[in-house]
Amino acid sequence: MTAAEILKDIKNRKYKPLYLLHGEEPYFIDLVSNHIEHHLLSDAEKSFNQTVVYGKDTEMMAVLNAAKRYPMMADYQVVLVKEAQDMKWGKDDDSKKGIDPLLSYLEKPLASTILVFCYKYGKFDKRKKTYKAIEKNGLIFESAPMYDSKIPAWIEGFISDKGYKINQQASAMLAEYLGNDLSKIANELEKLMLNITAGQEITLKLVQDNIGISKEYNVFELQTALGKKDAFKVNQIINYFEANPKANPIVLVLGNLNNFFSKVLAYHYVKDKSPQNVAREIGVNPYFVKDYELAGRSYNYPKTMQIISYLREYDLKSKGVESTAPHGELMKELMFKILH
Repeated sequence: MTAAEILKDIKNRKYKPLYLLHGEEPYFIDLVSNHIEHHLLSDAEKSFNQTVVYGKDTEMMAVLNAAKRYPMMADYQVVLVKEAQDMKWGKDDDSKKGIDPLLSYLEKPLASTILVFCYKYGKFDKRKKTYKAIEKNGLIFESAPMYDSKIPAWIEGFISDKGYKINQQASAMLAEYLGNDLSKIANELEKLMLNITAGQEITLKLVQDNIGISKEYNVFELQTALGKKDAFKVNQIINYFEANPKANPIVLVLGNLNNFFSKVLAYHYVKDKSPQNVAREIGVNPYFVKDYELAGRSYNYPKTMQIISYLREYDLKSKGVESTAPHGELMKELMFKILH
C-alpha cells in the first residue's frame, strides 16, 4: 500500500488500530504521520484523546499505558510515537516472568486506539514477533528511497497535485540540484509556489530565480564546462563559488560532481549509445544525455575512475582530513587535477 492509499483510507475514516511506518525515506513517513496528527481527530477531540511522544524521551510501557486507555467523548484516540527508532523495543522488567507487554498488546490491540510508530532512517526487523503482530492486526508501510531517475516525475506529480505545472527542463534541474532528499525538494517547491500565481507553469527561469541557482554560475554549468574541458569557464565558476560559499557549499558541489562523474563512468559501460537507452541505463532525464555524451568523449574510462578517486580525496580534505586549506583553494586544486 502506498502513502497516498493510506491517506485516502484515513480520509474515508478507514482506520487500523496499529500502524508501523518504517524505512529509509522519511518524507512519506512524515506525510502520513502529520496527517494523522493534524487531521484524524477534531481540535476538541485532540485535547483528551491525542498523545504524541518521541522515542528517545519515552518508555515503551508509557506508550502502552496510553494505548490501553479508552477515548473520552470520541470514537477514537491517537497515540503517535515519533522517532520510534530511538526507543527501546522488546521486553521490560516483566520479561523475568516470560511476558512481553508490547507483544501482548499488539496481538490484541484496542479497536478504539490508533497506535502509530514512526520508525525512520532504516527498516524494522521483519523477523521480530512485534513486526508480525503489527502486520497481522494493523498496517505496515515501508518508505523506500526513490531512485534518482524517478525524482523528476515525482516533482511533476507533486506540483500537479498542488494545481500547478512544471516543464521538463525545470523538473530535471531541480532533481539534479537538490538530489533525492524529498523533504528538501518539497520544502523548496512549497516556497517557490508562494511566489507564483495558481496554475502558473514553473519554468527553468523561475527555478533559477527562486531556488538560489545562479543562471551562469551553478553546479550544472560547472559540469557542462568540465565536460567541454573549458578551463576558463571552470575557473570563472569556481571563483564565483569561492566568493559565495554559503550559496555553493563544497559538500554540495562535490556531491553533485561525484554523482555526475559516476554517471559518466556508467556511460562508458553502455553499449547502445542511443539517447533513450543511455537515459534509461544511467538513470538520467533524456534532457541531460548530451552532457554525459560530451563528458564521455572528454574523459575516457581510466580518467573517469581517477576523477572519482580525486573527488573522494577532496571530500575528506574538505572535512579536515590531512588538510587545513580553505575550501576555495581545495576546489581550484581539484579542478586542475580533473582538467589535466
